[in-house]
This record gives sequence, structure tokens and C-alpha cells, in this order.
Amino acid sequence: MKPIRILFVCHGNICRSVCAEMVMKSLVRQAGLEDRVAAASAATTSEEIGHDIYPPMRRTLLAHGVPAERHSARRMTREDYARYDLLVGMDGENMEDMRRICGGDPDGKLRALMAYADRPDSEVADPWYTRDFERSYRDVAAGCEGLLARIRLGEAL
Repeated sequence: MKPIRILFVCHGNICRSVCAEMVMKSLVRQAGLEDRVAAASAATTSEEIGHDIYPPMRRTLLAHGVPAERHSARRMTREDYARYDLLVGMDGENMEDMRRICGGDPDGKLRALMAYADRPDSEVADPWYTRDFERSYRDVAAGCEGLLARIRLGEAL
């Protein structure tokens, strides 16, 4: 069985989206589902290309026992729409940028992370501006846990 390929997306790919990638990978490992789910992350802008996880986000991940492997921020491309089964944005601006980059969403692959936490009108606040990395982590973790639960039920896509 081919794994479900998920791309988490935010503005710069150094805080929220990479947090979601690392959290999802950790949850998937703990559940023994590495053969069913693959996660990656990207940015909607080129501002942080090549940069690693922002240090306060890395510290937050590690404080929660989530491995924070080396990372190199990259920009999302139109080709990612075909490459991934699900493209998950952190906020409304990300979602608009994702639609623009992908040329729309003809297959219904673009989703907001907080919808998986049963908070579809919420956004994962950008800790670059709020400086509240813990809050962003909690939102990301809730979204990833909900997404994984739906994958297990066959309802994620």
C-alpha cells in the first residue's frame, strides 16, 4: 500500500510547518504507521530557503520529546500538488498562497490544519510574531493528532 503523502505548509518553513512535519513523523513512528503516512513541509515564500528550524521552535519540540531532525526550508511548488495527497496550511493567508501556487485546488487536496482539531475557523498563530511557541506547538499537535486519527479511520482525504 502506498503511503499517504502529506505536505505541511506555512509562510517560511522554519516554525509551524516544520513543527507539524516533526510532530506528525513522531506520532506516525509511535503508532507504527511509517508505511502508511509520509510527512514533509514547505513554505509559501522564499524568505527562509535553506534555513534550519528556528531555534525557539526546535527547543519547544525537544521539550515535548519530539525529535527535531535537521531541516532545510524549501518553497512549495506547483508540482507539489501532484506529488502529495494532502497539502495542509496553517492559516488563511497560507491557504490563499497555496491556491495561487497550485493554480487552484481541483482535487480538493488543500486543507487547514485546525480543521483536523475540530476548530475549522481557527488558525495556528505564527510564533515568529506572537513569540508564543508553546501555543503554536499545542495547536499543531492537536491538528496532527486529529489528522492521524482520521487517516486511521480512512477519512483524511
